[in-house]
Formats: sequence, structure tokens, C-alpha cells
Amino acid sequence: MTVRIVRLGSPRTKDEGLRIGTVRRPPRGVPKAEFASQDWYDVWYPNLAPSAALVKEAQDADTPKAWTAFMKKYRAEMATPDNARTLDLLAALSHASHFSVGCYCEDEAHCHRSALRELLAERGAAIRAG
Repeated sequence: MTVRIVRLGSPRTKDEGLRIGTVRRPPRGVPKAEFASQDWYDVWYPNLAPSAALVKEAQDADTPKAWTAFMKKYRAEMATPDNARTLDLLAALSHASHFSVGCYCEDEAHCHRSALRELLAERGAAIRAG
């Protein structure tokens, strides 16, 4: 059993399981009833997305220093008790079920999901590559 870190909207892989959208906003122009069938997500969970202000900061982070500052602030948001418990839960569930978490960004290296991958790994999650 594993958790997979994915780009939302990409084709699902075999045994991916439930897809959780860790994004601030739903996909534009897509009817809610079609989120899952169009491979966006099955469950929207914006709690693990950066805050609205931090999303803007990430979009404007055009230097390594700015990106590092964003990542530090995002990790601080994820350290709040509710978010930390959610990450602990997902890490534990990764040993009993297949599921995925993701975001829309094309480049994971410049996306909060890279931090989610690290945060889950730090909690002992079983993470599947790809």
C-alpha cells in the first residue's frame, strides 16, 4: 500500500486509489460532477494547500531564495496542529491503502507537493514513485 504524489489532471495510474486534491481552488470550467472522471480529484482537501497569500508568493518566487522562503513558510503552515495531524493520518493510511495527493503545477520541483512528499516521508509514509 502506498501514497503517490501526482499532478492533478494527469491520467490515473494502476492502483492509484483515491485522488486527493490539495489545492486552494477547484479546476476552472469543470463541472463538480466531472472532477473525478476527468482525473482531477475524488476529494478536495484544500487544508493541505498553501494559504491564498502563500500561493501568490509561490507564483512570484522566481529565484531560489524566494522559493526557499516560500517552502519555509509552507512548512510552518503544515506544522499547525490540525495540518500536522492530517499529515500523520495520511502517512499511517499509506501503509493500509493506495491513494494519491496532488496539485495542478506542471513542475513538482516548483510546487508545494514537493514539500508534501517530504513531509509525508518524514512521518514514515510509504510513498510510491511516479
